[in-house]
Amino acid sequence: MVNIIRRILTVGILTIFLFLGLGDFTGQSAIALTTKIEPVPEEILYSSQTKLDDSSGKVWQVVLFKQVYLGQKSNINLRLVGFPGSEELIHPQPLRITSNTGQIWDAPDIFLDEAPAPTIGQYDFNEILPILPTEPLNLAIPLPGAKSINISVPLNVVKEWKLLTINNKVKYE
Repeated sequence: MVNIIRRILTVGILTIFLFLGLGDFTGQSAIALTTKIEPVPEEILYSSQTKLDDSSGKVWQVVLFKQVYLGQKSNINLRLVGFPGSEELIHPQPLRITSNTGQIWDAPDIFLDEAPAPTIGQYDFNEILPILPTEPLNLAIPLPGAKSINISVPLNVVKEWKLLTINNKVKYE
């Protein structure tokens, strides 16, 4: 129980630092909000939520979330929700993640046929998040005709995402 309280306090303090901008000295203005909820017994949902603009100025809600179930491996997904006027996404298409140093990863599309709405995408980050470098990233969502939607993820948001890889083992008491 003490470990859980300590972990919650640590995440809370780090979130406050990120919220105040003390964790990022690059001048980026994006602020992410980390939350922890228990939607049902024996399930904990951690999430980092922010709004980011794509390269054409359209706003996207970017939500990275980790679901932890008693006795099971955690599940980490990134959900992108386009606000009105955003491009419609095609499924299934992987999300391409590129680091500033040129490393590239493809996150599989969770929606194999159809999403809940045409401007929603959700991608499997289970294997990718633990190996992502702590540096600004670019997300590229493929569109028809070799076009893509590009969203820059600032350093402070990436740092918050990395916090979700901490505490993979949760004790239920």
